[in-house]
Amino acid sequence: MLLRFTLLLPIVLALLSGCTTIGFSQSAEPEAVLKKPAQEIAEAELLDVWVELFSPGTLPEDKEDASGLSLEIRKAEARYMPVQLRDTMAKTGYWGAVRVVPQGNQGGELLVKGTINSSDGETVELRITALDAVGREWFSRDYDAEITVEDYKKSERTARDVYQPLYNTIANDLAEYRSSLKPKEITEIRRVAALRFAANLAPDAFASYVQEKDGEYKVIRLPSDEDPIFQRANAIRDRDFLLVDTLNGHFDNFNKNMQVPYTQWRKTRLDEVLALREIETEARNRKLLGAAAIIGAIGVQILGGSENRGAANVASGVLVVGGAAALKSGFDKDSETTIHRDAIAELGDSFAAEAEPLVIEVEGETHELTGSAEIQYKKWQSLMKRIYAAETGLPVAETDPRKTL
Repeated sequence: MLLRFTLLLPIVLALLSGCTTIGFSQSAEPEAVLKKPAQEIAEAELLDVWVELFSPGTLPEDKEDASGLSLEIRKAEARYMPVQLRDTMAKTGYWGAVRVVPQGNQGGELLVKGTINSSDGETVELRITALDAVGREWFSRDYDAEITVEDYKKSERTARDVYQPLYNTIANDLAEYRSSLKPKEITEIRRVAALRFAANLAPDAFASYVQEKDGEYKVIRLPSDEDPIFQRANAIRDRDFLLVDTLNGHFDNFNKNMQVPYTQWRKTRLDEVLALREIETEARNRKLLGAAAIIGAIGVQILGGSENRGAANVASGVLVVGGAAALKSGFDKDSETTIHRDAIAELGDSFAAEAEPLVIEVEGETHELTGSAEIQYKKWQSLMKRIYAAETGLPVAETDPRKTL
């Protein structure tokens, strides 16, 4: 029996030590290729798209999963990702102007909204909702991707964002739904968008042109092309587009400054997470090995018999010492994980510092693009109404947030 334990121990050692290596796996799914129309789409059938700044969502409740993450990083991602999606959609040829806008706006023909459910450098999960001006929800879907070390290496070689296949998938789904619409449906969307903007600007003049029921809008009648009040509303709408274009220029500058530190943060955090997992696995295996050795020592003492008592004592002593050493090394490995957790947290803090919001000046006032960007845009909406009232002599309309898309 003693011989059996002696022969079994090396096998147990070999099996446990072989469990400490962690490999990298790539997704077997083919990468999404950005789809483009077979032929150029007529300008009258191109919908303008507004991509809202994403909602940052919430951080993981588990402290270990949230290590190195912060709400500041999420807020930075919430204004970085919409620009990436905007640029992806603009390349397809399915759309008119594609712009990033603050949350809570009025005037878009198609509005794309997003929420970051999770994002940690290894996995990303987004909730994307698309609504047209008629009030029709195209879809509301969850998108996710798992990123590997090899994906980051490929991203470095191709100089593109590691989440690009995800943006391609979202853009393809939006293009697919748009392709299912008939030309008259697209015309209706464009008309409703223009009339909703005009009605929000001057409800006394245009509220009767469009009717809302259960969240959907319908054109009741159309103003004359020569209607000077409607022409003035369209001119104000063009000014609104110019301001949004100015905001997009600032978003572009932010993204350029953010691209390098953000990519490096994601990659390095993944490296740290994988290293942490490997250490945790090795620590667990060493503890198991130590426990197995101690159990083996007890077994040797029990089964050794009186005739082999001396040899059993020697064997059990060796197993106990070896098992204790293995357990100690396992707990020592646990202490190393603290170093990696601290490194992840430090990476998050340093990235958050590099992702400070940009400041812009509008009408003599300075505003941050994060948080106060929405306030800035609401101030501009109020200003538009004052300009319109001054130019037409109509009363100033108060903003009704319930009438936004």
